[in-house]
Amino acid sequence: MRHGMRHRKLGRVSSHREALFRNQLQSLVEKERIVTTLPKAKELRPIAEKVITRGKHGTLHDRRWVLRWVLSRDLVKKVFDVIAPRFTERPGGYLRIVKLGPRQGDGAEMAVLELVERPDAEAAAEPVKEAPKTRAPKPKPKKEAKDAAGKGDAKPKRDGGRSEEKRVSAKPKKEGRAQTSAPKKMGV
Repeated sequence: MRHGMRHRKLGRVSSHREALFRNQLQSLVEKERIVTTLPKAKELRPIAEKVITRGKHGTLHDRRWVLRWVLSRDLVKKVFDVIAPRFTERPGGYLRIVKLGPRQGDGAEMAVLELVERPDAEAAAEPVKEAPKTRAPKPKPKKEAKDAAGKGDAKPKRDGGRSEEKRVSAKPKKEGRAQTSAPKKMGV
C-alpha cells in the first residue's frame, strides 16, 4: 500500500525526477514562464516557491540551498537579486498555473507555470498598436468554359482523364536490386 506517498512519480525513478525538476526550475528562473504538463507543473510549484522564499532571506546557507536546485551561479544571483525582491511584501503564492488544454499529439493536459509578478506580463497587458491592414488578395480571373458542342465529339477516356505522359510518370521504374522479387540464394 502507498500510505503517506504524497508526490507524483511521473513514470520516472527518483534521480530522473529530481533532474527533471532541476532543469525545469532553471528554465523557470531564466524565462520566468514555462509550458509543461499539468502534473509536472503541480509538482514543480512547491519546489520553486521554496527557492524564491529562500531568495527573500538571502543568507549564505540559503544561497547554497538554492544552488542545490538551480545549478547555475548566474541564475542563483538572479533569484536573489531580481526575482526575490519583487515578492518582499507577498507571503507566498509566487507562481500561478494556467491550464491550456490537451496537447495535440497525446492528449496530455498542458499548463503554463509562471511568476505572478513579471515585467514581461505588464508590458503585454498594455494595448498593442494595430498593425497596418494588408490588402486582400486579388481574385483570379475565371477560366472560360469550353464549348458544350465541342465536348460531345470527344470519346471518353478510360484512364480517368490522365494523358499518356501522366500515366507513364505515375509509375517510377525500380532500379538496382529492388527489381528482383526473391532474394538470391548464396551457395548451397
